[in-house]
Amino acid sequence: VQLVESGGGLVQPGGSLRLSCAASGFTFSSYGMSWYRQAPGKERELVAGITSDGSSTNYADSVKDRFTISRDNAKNTVYLQMNSLKPEDTAVYFCRLNRWSLVYWGQGTQVTVSS
Repeated sequence: VQLVESGGGLVQPGGSLRLSCAASGFTFSSYGMSWYRQAPGKERELVAGITSDGSSTNYADSVKDRFTISRDNAKNTVYLQMNSLKPEDTAVYFCRLNRWSLVYWGQGTQVTVSS
């Protein structure tokens, strides 16, 4: 299993970024996926999740109506569209797979929201 995040960077408050997580080594379309984030000195927290077919999503209250999770099963990729970014969204963002009671993480991508 390999999960590779990309798309992070430095953005001003109010700006947007789209994160991608390219997956390989398993049948991507069979598993739900999720995005987590970890800010300095804080615990890793769930940001958003999506079912295997993309029909259902869930979000942390702090990102509802600003972030959108989606997936393209033909490309084995899950996305996180982040709009109206705030300084408190600054964190390392990770994609996560839970398969057969094992948890897999990508290496993470840094998102910094600052003027």
